[in-house]
Amino acid sequence: MHDDQPTLLAIIITASERTQEEVVDGYVRCAREHGEDAALSLRTLRRWMVGDVQTQPRPAQRRVARLYWGHPMHELLAPPRRETAAPQQIEPAVVPDRAEALLSTMTLERQITMSARRAARFTSYAETHNVGTEAIEQLRHDVVGLANAYLREPLTAIMGDLIELQDVAFGFLEGKQKPAHTRDLYVLASVVTGMVAKASQDLGRFHDAMTLARTMYVCADNADHLGLRAWARNLQSLIAYWAGRPHEAARYAHSGSEIAVSLSGSITTWLASSEARAWAQLGAVDEAQAALVRAAGHRERLQVDDLDEIGGLFAFSQAKQHYYAAGTYVYLNGLHGDAAREATQALELYGSADAESRAFADEAGTRAELALARIHEGQLDGARDALDPVLDYGPELRIGGIVASVGRVHTALRDRRYKDSTIACGLRDEIESFSQRPAAALTA
Repeated sequence: MHDDQPTLLAIIITASERTQEEVVDGYVRCAREHGEDAALSLRTLRRWMVGDVQTQPRPAQRRVARLYWGHPMHELLAPPRRETAAPQQIEPAVVPDRAEALLSTMTLERQITMSARRAARFTSYAETHNVGTEAIEQLRHDVVGLANAYLREPLTAIMGDLIELQDVAFGFLEGKQKPAHTRDLYVLASVVTGMVAKASQDLGRFHDAMTLARTMYVCADNADHLGLRAWARNLQSLIAYWAGRPHEAARYAHSGSEIAVSLSGSITTWLASSEARAWAQLGAVDEAQAALVRAAGHRERLQVDDLDEIGGLFAFSQAKQHYYAAGTYVYLNGLHGDAAREATQALELYGSADAESRAFADEAGTRAELALARIHEGQLDGARDALDPVLDYGPELRIGGIVASVGRVHTALRDRRYKDSTIACGLRDEIESFSQRPAAALTA
């Protein structure tokens, strides 16, 4: 990190008069055009801009950076040298006065950022032995930010922050605090531990995920927070579901519903939807359909609660409900058309949502369910159309649930009626290639 001057990359991006989102999109397009397996998240771009790089970017990312910005990565992440040529993406019309103003502005912004970070560290230090309101508010702010970033950014970009926040929360609880603050800390510890548990599940570490989910439940119990207890049970249901234990998944979801009987937030809809999907995988048609009816009823009576206000990973949207319904119907014979309709509705809602509300994993899961439904109905071209955007995901986005979902599509394509199909054979090969480089391999 370079506290005294802005990085060359920050200067290039500021001068380009494009939004950071547009810069990220351009970088990704550049990678695809040159056949490079490299992705870039908004969070990672911002870290690069301030030189906050703990580990060296991957070779593919470095190659694309040189192509896209015209400078090697080590130059982009450092303050510009005097002999460095004018950045390619800075407009020719940038005169010395303007460039000087840009440098001044970036220096001020960098100073403010560093000051804010230093102040946050000081607040935590000053209150270590007697946690106060400001430290708790800072922790809450960080937790809510990560709960929303979780849906949009790869685990490689946020995992370090999750672990750090969990350590901060546990550290506060292990120290001294006023009784009035203890409950708030247990709530925040429960939330952040739930996110780490979900990350563990997404990386295929189911045993660790279940251990963390139990810790989440204990924190929720100590906070006497019904919503978080119910959310922990739903998390255990998800872990069991993706670990291939649908009966256990249904049991956890049902247990969560019993805890949430007096609640009205979206967790009630989520629990019923989780139970429906698990029962469907077991072939229990009546139980699955009854759970879907309960989910619909909960949605009609929904009243936003504190978990919904956190948003992101802790809210169950209408689009996600359609996704779970598709995942239920796709396992029930004769209802594959319903599965396709539910998946299509989910994708329409995701497509019309703003960027902050998108969820790459849920959209991928929805597309996999749509592909499955179309395969069952003999629509191989439609299945390929549904799955193609998922197969374009870089390795950093290929979390466990996504790899498992496309794996189910691979299994369906092995049906004997498709043994001579060129489309089926080609799609199976693409899925096998996709699954060879999961996100878990990047964290090993």
